Amino acid sequence: MSLAFRLAWREMRGGLAGFRIFLVCLALGVAAIAAIGSVRMAVEAGLSAESTTLLGGDAEMRFTYRRANEAEWAFMRDRATAVSEIFDFRSMVISPDEERGLVQVKAVDSMYPLYGAVGLSPDMPLADAFALQNGLPGMVVDQALIDRLGLRIGDLVQLGAQSFELRAALTFEPDGGASAFSLGPRVLVHIDGLQNSGLISEGTLFETSYRLALPPGTGLARLERDAKDAFRDSGMRWRDSRNATPSIARFVDRMSDFLILVGLAGLAVGGVGIAAAVRAYLERKREVIATLKTLGAGRRLVLGIYLVQIGALALVGIALGLVLGAVLPLVIGAFVGNDLPVPVVFAIYAKPLAEAALYGALTALIFTLLPLGRAVDIRAATLFRDAALGRGGWPRWPYLLVIGLLTATLVGAAVLLSGSLRLTLATAGGVFAALVVLSLMAWLTMRLAAWGARRRILRGRPAFRLALGAIGGPRGDASSVILSLGLGLSVLAAIGQINANMQATIRNDLPAEAPAFFFLDIQKDQIDAFGEIAESDPGVSRISSAPMLRGIITAINGVPAREAVGNHWVVSGDRGVTYADTLPENSTLTAGEWWDADYTGPPLVSFSAEEAGEIGLVVGDQITVNILGRDMVATVASLREIDFASLGINFVMVFNSSAVSGAPHAFISTVYAEPEAENRLLRNLTAPFPNVTAISIREAIERGARALEGIALGIAGGAGITLLTGFFVLIGAAAGGERARVFEAAILKTLGATRGRILFSFALRAALLGAAAGLVALLFGGLAGWGVMSLVMHSDFTFNLQVSVFIILGGALVNLAAGLLFAIRPLAVRPAQVLRARD
Repeated sequence: MSLAFRLAWREMRGGLAGFRIFLVCLALGVAAIAAIGSVRMAVEAGLSAESTTLLGGDAEMRFTYRRANEAEWAFMRDRATAVSEIFDFRSMVISPDEERGLVQVKAVDSMYPLYGAVGLSPDMPLADAFALQNGLPGMVVDQALIDRLGLRIGDLVQLGAQSFELRAALTFEPDGGASAFSLGPRVLVHIDGLQNSGLISEGTLFETSYRLALPPGTGLARLERDAKDAFRDSGMRWRDSRNATPSIARFVDRMSDFLILVGLAGLAVGGVGIAAAVRAYLERKREVIATLKTLGAGRRLVLGIYLVQIGALALVGIALGLVLGAVLPLVIGAFVGNDLPVPVVFAIYAKPLAEAALYGALTALIFTLLPLGRAVDIRAATLFRDAALGRGGWPRWPYLLVIGLLTATLVGAAVLLSGSLRLTLATAGGVFAALVVLSLMAWLTMRLAAWGARRRILRGRPAFRLALGAIGGPRGDASSVILSLGLGLSVLAAIGQINANMQATIRNDLPAEAPAFFFLDIQKDQIDAFGEIAESDPGVSRISSAPMLRGIITAINGVPAREAVGNHWVVSGDRGVTYADTLPENSTLTAGEWWDADYTGPPLVSFSAEEAGEIGLVVGDQITVNILGRDMVATVASLREIDFASLGINFVMVFNSSAVSGAPHAFISTVYAEPEAENRLLRNLTAPFPNVTAISIREAIERGARALEGIALGIAGGAGITLLTGFFVLIGAAAGGERARVFEAAILKTLGATRGRILFSFALRAALLGAAAGLVALLFGGLAGWGVMSLVMHSDFTFNLQVSVFIILGGALVNLAAGLLFAIRPLAVRPAQVLRARD
């Protein structure tokens, strides 16, 4: 191999023209993966460093619809140096102008916050913001609420039956990341200020959190076991600083895993460019390879010479990508780091850089061996006859075996490092299938073009015949163009179809008659009057009401629920439950029987049929549900098919009345009304019942759509890297074919063709190849969209024509731009100069 190194070094000193695209493709793919991994590590480091601040304590015990009892308080005080009590619930605020807004209220005690500091504007201690002044407690609210309701500091704002004075705007909430998804802006008040509000009472919907500051060295795992053993049947939920924000961590992990896989798809597109660049370089070295073989050089020596050269360049490309991928997050952090919603520690992390380097090296080697393996097997006599080097056919089986092993290593590394077997294999399979279909499409396009160029219908249309003849010719660039552009457009088309269908699901797939509002926390002594006021409004078409409690499924047939069914959403947290004597509307029995209206025996429950099937629950099974800290064992009497799409009142679990009606609870109502009646209805129903919370269905859907648009934008950004890489591959293909186009233009000019006709021919072939790539992208985009919507989201899929047209036109225009960019020189060169140089 020392001879191969010496010869490779001598040849490299002569220049490596044409490898710019090689470097760009490899560097972009590596940079994308390195940057995504670095941002992921930065977020994880930030969450870990600020875990106690984000949680608001070293540990937290949480309860639903109740405060901690004496035993629970004693447990916390015995082990913590400080305990902070927090109430969290939704409610409505009313401005001095009678404007109403849905808010997320956090009522805190004087110990809050145990860690970190609350940001207020104007700046003041939180105790001063809450202090009684002129008999009124203080309130601080999110700036978004101030802007929406036109509030000013000093205004009186009503929350429930209590008036508060607005003291400051909330600019920073240290434990805001630990909160669940909110439908409204944050409002902070002191617990004592809620005493006369009517918002905290038996049956109302609220959660209590108890944040614990622990002595140094406290073992969190052991403390968690002690708490769960002591309060196993109380409905207590535990969280600590080891995983302070699990929802954020899961979201970051899933998004980064998905984006890294998108980056791998981009690297595959770059691989096409790598293969094209290697093939073009070997074309220029045809005479050198032929001379070496004539002088007795064997396959191994020739292979070694060019592997050393290309390997050295690959190291340069990987190094450039790693530098870019490491620096880019640091630059972004310098500009927007303080404005991010989560703490982020931007730094250079070795793990994502090593992962990106591994992916880059394997990709470069795989796509280099394809053309190189073919080139070293061609005989010297064939090379001297100006044959098209490395075009057509496959390399010998040893090369294919090595390529297969390298590909398996790449996929295995992606599975191991991403931790998502199903998603990784699906992505790898999709990329492989796309490459195969795109290769077949390129072959078919070349065949059809060659056939079409000979048809009589094109006689008298020389530009069309020239374009088709060039596409179908042996030295055409159809494969590189369709592979690179088609794969990039396929990723973009898939994201476009998925995003369009999800937006349609949220915005358009509402039932013909959807409720205008959900009203929560209606008390037993209010429900009749509430219904009378609602029904008296001429804009209301109907109203539905039901009692509502919250319960946690703690066991199934005596086995702890998590052990029995895993992390299914039904057993993850508390669920809404109700009771009824008759089968609720929008429900159909699929198994079992409904109980008699006067049934008073042991507790019975009717369960949602779909969720029961997912967790293996059947009629006759027993479930243990914790309601208000007390366990109740109920027998599954029936299964019901529920129409959740109706947006009406639906519950997974419905109990017989005598089982739970005696527990403290409130009511929930859905009101169906005309849009023009909504504002009037909101005032008329919340004025006499200030404790009642109204949730606008329309606003909730719009908020969900905006969140979805943000996620789609992030994913599209990752796909944009793939498309950008594909564009550079196109540039490389166009640049690599410039020499052939110069000669082609010289011949055509000699035969009398005008520059305009030649330019039109070049443009036409570029547009046709781009459109062909777009057609394949449509196929894969549609299949991917159908798979995600039908198999993952369990929703209907509709092929979006607008996205389809955009993809086809985009493919044609992008390739047209790349083709025209490199048509300038062929048109400018004089034919005599070119033809004399070929002699």
